[in-house]
Amino acid sequence: MSGAIIENMSTKKLLFFVFFILLFQVISIMVGAFIAPSPTSAIGYLSTKCINRPRARGWLQPWGPKRCQQINTFDDPLAKTLDANDIVFAVHIPLPNKQMSPLFQYIVAVLQFDIAFKMINQIEEDVSITIDAGLAHRDDQTSEWSTMFHSVEQRPLRCTFAVAKTYENEGRFYHCDPLPFMELGSVAHKYYLINLRLPVNDTVNVGIGEIKDIHIVGIHQNGGFTTVWISMKTVFGPWVSLATVWYWHRISLLTRPPVLLEKGILALGISMTFLNIPVEYLSLGFEWTWMLLFEDIQQGVFYSTLFSFWIIFCGEHLMEHRQRKRLSVYWWQVGLVVFGSSSLLIFDLSERGVHLTNAFYSVWASEVGTNVSLTFIIVAGLSVCLYFLSLCGMVCGVFRNIGGKTQQLTAMPEAKRLRYEGIIFRFKFLMLVTLACAAFTVIFFILNQVSEGHWHWGDYTLQVHSAFVTGIYGMWNLYVFTILFLYAPSHKHHRNKPGHRQQRDMVERPESQESRLPCGEQGPTQSYRMTGKVAED
Repeated sequence: MSGAIIENMSTKKLLFFVFFILLFQVISIMVGAFIAPSPTSAIGYLSTKCINRPRARGWLQPWGPKRCQQINTFDDPLAKTLDANDIVFAVHIPLPNKQMSPLFQYIVAVLQFDIAFKMINQIEEDVSITIDAGLAHRDDQTSEWSTMFHSVEQRPLRCTFAVAKTYENEGRFYHCDPLPFMELGSVAHKYYLINLRLPVNDTVNVGIGEIKDIHIVGIHQNGGFTTVWISMKTVFGPWVSLATVWYWHRISLLTRPPVLLEKGILALGISMTFLNIPVEYLSLGFEWTWMLLFEDIQQGVFYSTLFSFWIIFCGEHLMEHRQRKRLSVYWWQVGLVVFGSSSLLIFDLSERGVHLTNAFYSVWASEVGTNVSLTFIIVAGLSVCLYFLSLCGMVCGVFRNIGGKTQQLTAMPEAKRLRYEGIIFRFKFLMLVTLACAAFTVIFFILNQVSEGHWHWGDYTLQVHSAFVTGIYGMWNLYVFTILFLYAPSHKHHRNKPGHRQQRDMVERPESQESRLPCGEQGPTQSYRMTGKVAED
């Protein structure tokens, strides 16, 4: 067996390959920093207070030729004659003279209430607010509005008052937490209209204070970032998919069946190809509200495969030879990955899965839903922590095991010793790259929770968040491509001339006999065949 490309490639070619990978990694970061805008934009909308008398079910729009009858404040004389049920808060998305685009991918809306303090109308403890909400759309400014969703929802109202609750402080506003309101997984239309009422009776919306205004913050993905993202998928997708097919073709040419490590590499390439599918192209022409859920499933499949591969990659260079090629020996590490992924999948289905039929649903709206969701997130987080502790322990064991094998090289002839030392150095370097990839993946998840920002550098603006997103995505693709390429079986032995075969066999036979595994087992690389707790025969 000739081994893998990582063992047989010359140092000069290997350095050129590393330079090629680093160049593309830098380009991925630069694309996000200088070309792509910020991934998302947040736009604030102040709702218009429309009069709905008589209380019809038609749509009320805040501006335009068919604008509703409005009041500016609840202190207007006209407002004194109205009932709370006669008021509809209307918001048009987007602002005047603008229109939405399928490149925006999604719309997330958050509610913010302006509630004034009154001694006779204070906010009660543990109170919930009931919202009668509706969403409509149209593609021009003259056609009628088409209903998309309508629902009556409840949200917990959590507000604090910074000063003493006295008559002197009446009129000051509470500080209220923003409320999740709506998530739309597709932006297939140009204009959207939100109508919401706060129905009031003896039991509904009692003790919520004196509401003055309602603000809605609309968050959507920037079209420029979507264009860059689709372009990167278009470039990396065929590249990685062809590399996966090429890798498995090389494996199929071997006279032995593939080992577990090789199957893991194939699974990693397939999962990366699945993540690279540019489904965003289809979202530009179809109203598919399940796009966000599908993208989460794409990422979940890739993360699960990547984490499982890291365990197998380390374990196959650590396990005893008789234990290799069995996935069952990694049952608890892979089980942690599957358990954590399943927890996040259940949480995702409970939120975005329901959004397919009700965009106003929120799993955080109830105390039970909040506790269940937090439980799933905490359990998944603990699983990830245990996984990384296990991975770090396995990496330390691999380096310790390799160190013990290195001490045995001193008794070998110089030429063979140098060859083995070079193989071990390349393997250690690839292990460090794997750890770096894992570390940057964890850092990405942490920084992704922080508010996005940008840095100014001269006349240029560096989009830090975009650079992290495109850089991490490029890193995943380049890492998978590197594993597929370097661990593919080498073809150098096919280039040897027939006259040199006998000489080559005489030279390599001692090495093959020394490195042969028990029961004639063979592995993908020399480092794979060298490592193990059991001494080789």
